[in-house]
Amino acid sequence: MTDNDTRGSPYAPHTQTETAAMLDAVGVDSEEALFDIPEGVRFSDGFGIEPGSEREIRREIERTLSRNEDLTELLGRGHYDHYVPSLVDHLADRSEFLTSYTQYQPEVAQGFLQALFEYQSMLVELTGLDVANCSMYDAATALGEAATLAQRVRSISGDRVLVPAHVAPGRRGVLENYAAGAGVTVESYPMDDGAVDTDALEGQIGEGVAMVYAETPTVRGVIEESLSAVGEVADDHDVLFCLGSDPVALALLEEPASVGADVVIGDASTLGLGRSYGMGLGMFATREDYLRQVPGRLVGAGDDDSGRRAYTLTLQTREQHIRKERATSNICTNQAWVALRTAIHAAWLGPDGLADLAEECVRYPQDLAARLDEIEGVQAPVHDRHHFREFLARTDQPATAVAADLRERGYAVHDVGEHLLGICVTERTAETIDDFVEAMAEVAP
Repeated sequence: MTDNDTRGSPYAPHTQTETAAMLDAVGVDSEEALFDIPEGVRFSDGFGIEPGSEREIRREIERTLSRNEDLTELLGRGHYDHYVPSLVDHLADRSEFLTSYTQYQPEVAQGFLQALFEYQSMLVELTGLDVANCSMYDAATALGEAATLAQRVRSISGDRVLVPAHVAPGRRGVLENYAAGAGVTVESYPMDDGAVDTDALEGQIGEGVAMVYAETPTVRGVIEESLSAVGEVADDHDVLFCLGSDPVALALLEEPASVGADVVIGDASTLGLGRSYGMGLGMFATREDYLRQVPGRLVGAGDDDSGRRAYTLTLQTREQHIRKERATSNICTNQAWVALRTAIHAAWLGPDGLADLAEECVRYPQDLAARLDEIEGVQAPVHDRHHFREFLARTDQPATAVAADLRERGYAVHDVGEHLLGICVTERTAETIDDFVEAMAEVAP
């Protein structure tokens, strides 16, 4: 009998002989006997999927995908479509990156660890803060982790977290899930023309507040102009100031550390991933004072025994897979491969390219809003503010009807209120704007 006859799978480490020996050692006849699956949930039927050749399967997939609507998507609200250079795919698809899980063994993962260290370094440079982890699930979980961190590090007790009235429902929902387990309540503070109402915030921030959260740009695309004031209010009340943003915006907007931010969270996959409809990359940066409280992975740099620079995961004792009873977080994995893609994309752009991209994200919505505002029955932008990527437009006609008519003409926008449309434009959709303006002129009056 050859080795090929005894090996069950090219991806399994054991031959059939070795598997039989292990089963005999534990006293069972089959691998199935190791699992106690109740009859009520056991699936014993077939899936009804007929086998086919590669060519047949490709044809079937093409037929299925051809049923999708061919829409130009001017959608934003957390999912943004920036051009991802082919270099990102070519490098990130190397087998040593694709097959690597968490880099527990530094002796075999130096390349990936170095890439993650560079990712952390980029976030430190963009935020002005001292420490960034090497990624989290998404922006929403990063916000939840910031809230629980605020409870741990605040010098006086607090069980309230304040967030803007304008915040993505999904992001707030995840925060509330975190808050429920930690005994925290989430409250909204008012907005003034799409930005923070600082007077109202100061009146609300009183005793018992552990953290105040603000965003720039906001879910409505507004660039927040009062971040320093928010930071001062938070500092006056010994409250942690958490700021939400993203790497593209941070290339142009105020540095978070300069306005008093203690934690910066957001979606770093605005670089490297493109629009992914749910999958993201949570960024998390904070002050060195909170180093041992940072959730998720941290890559550190040092020297090996021969004096060469070396990288390793560090300070893992704060994580639940090391010390469950004293862990600071239940997150003990990350989006390492997506963080790799973000780092590659950022390095490909360089400082000047990243700043140029950010400037486009201001110019495109400004120009589009001005053109829409000339259409009868449309006011754009709704908020008299600077915008980044996206903005709200008010329509005299019901927004649902306008969005439906635009969809028939091949354009997808967000219906966010009775007479409010959310419209997003990036370099990927800028070339379609002339036709979109014509379509809006047809359906809005």
